[in-house]
Amino acid sequence: MANYPASQPGSKRHTLSVLVENRPGVLARIAGLFARRAFNIDSLSVSPTERPDISRVTVTAEVEDLPLEQIIKQLNKLLHVLKIVDLDPDTTVERELVLIKVSADESNRSDVLEIVRLFRVRVVDVNPESLTIEATGAEGKIDALLGLLEHYGIIELVRSGAVAVTRGPRALSEKVIGSEITGR
Repeated sequence: MANYPASQPGSKRHTLSVLVENRPGVLARIAGLFARRAFNIDSLSVSPTERPDISRVTVTAEVEDLPLEQIIKQLNKLLHVLKIVDLDPDTTVERELVLIKVSADESNRSDVLEIVRLFRVRVVDVNPESLTIEATGAEGKIDALLGLLEHYGIIELVRSGAVAVTRGPRALSEKVIGSEITGR
């Protein structure tokens, strides 16, 4: 069995925010870099930013600090990568979205609805035998909700990758100017 770096002592969860030119193939190059270095991506989210020519790739992975520095240096060398930031959890707002289809019939529906109320999440679909719940929040909140719903039987689960922004008035893309995009 391979001894992957993510399983090493000293690994910790990092969230990278990578600004890239909005072009085909960029995501494949980023994912390929992680794969070549044998690091598993725990979550991945990609979307356009406030600027249509720039996309934000949010990657979470369990990595030690030294290999992370090497990954960041290699990401900076990739074509169409504009900026990379290892986000500090203390100065970042990070959220996930999850849809959970949970068994909920006459015998336990009120219990499941009480959990929904406590977590301030929403029921988005009702069926005689199940409820579909939509929740957004930090990883810990989502994990706690799933832990409570597990008892009732999770039928299906879809969880997004983390999305994150730094706190305060500045945008990550502020320092990326148009010439950086056309010049590469």
